[in-house]
Amino acid sequence: MNLLITDIGRLYGVNPEGCLVRCGAEMSEFPCVENAWLRIVDGKIADWGTAPVPPSSLPLPAGEVLSLRGGWLFPSFCDSHTHLVYAGSREGEFVDKIRGLSYEEIARRGGGILNSADRLHEATEDELYAEAMQRVHEVMLKGTGAIEIKSGYGLNTEDELKMLRVVRRIRETSPLVVRSTFLGAHAVGRAYQGRQADYVDMLIRETIPEVGRQGLADFIDVFCDRDFFTPEETGRLLEAGARWGLRPKIHGQELADSGGVEVAVQHDALSVDHLESMTDRDISLLQEHLASRSTKGAGWLIPTALPGTSFFLGMPFAPGRRIIDAGLPLAIASDYNPGSTPSGDMKFCVSLACIKMRLLPDEALNAATLNSAAAMGVSDEVGSIAVGRRANFFVTEPLSSLDFLPYAYTTPLVRRVFLDGLEVN
Repeated sequence: MNLLITDIGRLYGVNPEGCLVRCGAEMSEFPCVENAWLRIVDGKIADWGTAPVPPSSLPLPAGEVLSLRGGWLFPSFCDSHTHLVYAGSREGEFVDKIRGLSYEEIARRGGGILNSADRLHEATEDELYAEAMQRVHEVMLKGTGAIEIKSGYGLNTEDELKMLRVVRRIRETSPLVVRSTFLGAHAVGRAYQGRQADYVDMLIRETIPEVGRQGLADFIDVFCDRDFFTPEETGRLLEAGARWGLRPKIHGQELADSGGVEVAVQHDALSVDHLESMTDRDISLLQEHLASRSTKGAGWLIPTALPGTSFFLGMPFAPGRRIIDAGLPLAIASDYNPGSTPSGDMKFCVSLACIKMRLLPDEALNAATLNSAAAMGVSDEVGSIAVGRRANFFVTEPLSSLDFLPYAYTTPLVRRVFLDGLEVN
């Protein structure tokens, strides 16, 4: 798709071509160009600048020029942590939470992840795909242009592969940038209740090799937390995944000081997510990892907060302010899932990051675009307005200020959505 967009009141998220992540104080700037234009060639950003449009960007064939009439343009949100493929819903547990039951109590009663696993087992791939695509369309229209989707509601080899095949189908049929994560270690499957060590052995011996042989996942994730998987088990699973080219991502420090950050550092994870129980030692470990990156050639390790989860479960929020003040990168993601965050609204997550985690609007928007793209390894494709990036963006009417976007936390400000330069309806 070739398109020239003119009369852009403000063009946000403009980053240098080599900028793949923002850390610490760098996150306080969400770069903006006023009175701008943007040129798209073959679905990618070819050029941008301030008006007037230079002759080198003209002419274009009739019908390939779009005036925003002063509207504001933002890079699409990037959602680096979701469980978008699931069957049914769990509003009964929602009522249990209102009555005072904790996340752990619901899980011990057979609810939670195991409830979703039972429902997913009964659903066909076509049914799962149809349900998931409704959610995909929902988040696209709310401004999301890239998404990571985890398995983890199968909890046996056959059903985990079924989930990952659905994710692959979404990747092939949706205009979103999609990354896939194997999360067989989300909980212990019913057939292995009371035999967690045997379940871990089964994943290593049987499931992970099959995921690798079929090329169904980009990453491997483990729920390293109290009452779930230990750091030692997590390490074994990550090593098994690495043998099949799956880079680690970690669920960690959600329910307790579980050692998740330490495991993430030890195994060069791409991200460590949740962090509601993050400690000062965790922050120090991440600072040391960041400092060693240039000398050891390690990749980014992105701390990722999931503010929607804290909101829905009434839990503490991840210490986003402390993470940024420590000079670290921070991403935010939705955690869209049926039990603890039945929402993929990234604009609302940006508002929560400001209200509850004390992020400034520029910081929260960087966390939800460039840094969340980095947390799934695609910040060279999406997450900013830069030459060579995919033309994934959304448009709002002119706002009173950038701060209005998170301030108006339920107002539907996203007016138009473009993915690969094509408008999505």
